[in-house]
Amino acid sequence: IRLFDPPLHEFLPQDREGLRELAEALDRPLSEVTRRVEALSEFNPMLGMRGVRLGITVPEIYDMQARAIFEATVEASRRGAAVVPEVMIPLVSAKREVELVKTRIDAVAAAVKTEQKADFDYRLGVMVETPRAALRAGEIAQHAAFLSFGTNDLTQMTYGLSRDDAGRFMGAYVQQGVYAEDPFHVLDSDGVGELLLIGSERGREVRPEVTISVCGEHGGNPESIAFCRRAGFDYVSCSPFRVPVARLAAAHFALLEPRQDSERI
Repeated sequence: IRLFDPPLHEFLPQDREGLRELAEALDRPLSEVTRRVEALSEFNPMLGMRGVRLGITVPEIYDMQARAIFEATVEASRRGAAVVPEVMIPLVSAKREVELVKTRIDAVAAAVKTEQKADFDYRLGVMVETPRAALRAGEIAQHAAFLSFGTNDLTQMTYGLSRDDAGRFMGAYVQQGVYAEDPFHVLDSDGVGELLLIGSERGREVRPEVTISVCGEHGGNPESIAFCRRAGFDYVSCSPFRVPVARLAAAHFALLEPRQDSERI
């Protein structure tokens, strides 16, 4: 379960009518709500206060989400379902970010256990979506049960490209051989792929049992799946409509590998 990631301003009204409705719902003065919304606006929101940055500056949001996850875990367990939620911290770039969020989430879990008089397990992991997180994966893995490489954002930040705008010129780039493929469709095994290899290697050096995965549209691309399999990743995840293709590709590559069991001749 990925914790809140998009820029907060995307969920707030921008027109006067919407601001008035929000002010009435909150029972706050319109001027106060307007100032707050304006203060949250950003010039480059995809590189602004989103992901873990929001969770640290407005920690009540992540507290709320963690409580909802853990209370649902208790309820599901009482109904007979063995649930071990895996909570992902998005857009991490420093170990200290993980330490701060982990401390609060652990505290929320302890509170829910006391209130509900129930025990449960959970795993806390990190989304590696910035080049720095990949390079510092060793120290980040000290506090993470799993590292999930978010290749959509990681590709954007590695290339300095906006995924939403690259389509304007990507066709010309591929046609003229600047890029062999659109890096948002097929994982760039040379550039972004090297960051994945560095991150997974450094993470496992510190924590050998850490789970390594890829999360993003690349997880449904056969060529990208082949790269992840060769790299020793544990799993890939992708959009639901890509799942059948991903499963077929994974099975295909498994069959192509030489048999691991020894055979006597």
